[in-house]
Amino acid sequence: MFCVESFLGLGPVSLFLILFGALCVLKCVILVSQGYEYTLERFGRYVRTLQPGLHFIIPFVEKIGAKVNMMETVLDVPPQDVITKDNAAVNVDGVVFFKVVDASKSAYKVSNLGSAMINLTTTNIRTVMGSMDLDELLSNREAINARLLGIVNGASGCWGTQVTRIEIKDITPPRDLVDSMARQMKAERDKRATVLEAEGQRQAEILRSEGAKRSMVLQAEGRLESASKDAEARERLAKAEALATEMLSKVTASGDAKALNYFVAQKYVEAITALAQSPNQKVLLMPLDIANLAGTLTGITEIVKQTFPASEEKNLENLARLKRGLKEK
Repeated sequence: MFCVESFLGLGPVSLFLILFGALCVLKCVILVSQGYEYTLERFGRYVRTLQPGLHFIIPFVEKIGAKVNMMETVLDVPPQDVITKDNAAVNVDGVVFFKVVDASKSAYKVSNLGSAMINLTTTNIRTVMGSMDLDELLSNREAINARLLGIVNGASGCWGTQVTRIEIKDITPPRDLVDSMARQMKAERDKRATVLEAEGQRQAEILRSEGAKRSMVLQAEGRLESASKDAEARERLAKAEALATEMLSKVTASGDAKALNYFVAQKYVEAITALAQSPNQKVLLMPLDIANLAGTLTGITEIVKQTFPASEEKNLENLARLKRGLKEK
């Protein structure tokens, strides 16, 4: 209460001096927030840049010129029409990511940094995409982003900024052009399917031909092996017949005609048996009568008895069966 009364009791000059001193104290203390940098001007001329933290300046002599945001900033590039190299009109939009690396340049080299960045990016988008065909434009989006990043970053370096990324969000061709591209893609896929089908048929034909060739080779090898076995069997049979003939010649030369008679009788009986058992023979014409045939068989029986006495009953049974067969014919 005493202090208030003492303060109110001061004169106007003293009160003015106190208020002026408090204002000077407030003016000389500057607090810079994190993520920002302030430019300091002395009598309107740039002196230095204040980093985040507490700073003291000379009141009424130095002042804050610009408060610069040092954080990364995102700017939307508005949609715009671009004419490609092959005269196709497309609508393009994108985004730009940049940050300030030099607060003094961004404050004093350009009047409106955000608008300048948008205009610079828009101009270069038209330049870069206008030099490309539509197919190249739609398929090389990463290459377009990298090219735009290099151009815009180089042009905006004098403003104390660094462009970190440029992304093309959307490329929209006209509707009729989209329909034409869809038909082209369908035709290309149909062509690819036809080529693949033809290639599959070709491979199938090749495999079938190789299978047929392999089968023919195996059949030829089988026939060759069978012919070799037949030849071997005929060779063995010829050797056996030659050996039998040689033995028969030796027996005949020694004066014993029983073996020769048996051999002739055996061949005779085998020939008659084959004629009697033939399924295609309906009428059997014999060049001799039944009586002579019976006599012949009787003679054969005697030869057999003399040659093979041990199997007489069996031989007689076979000859009786042959006689019955001939009678039935």
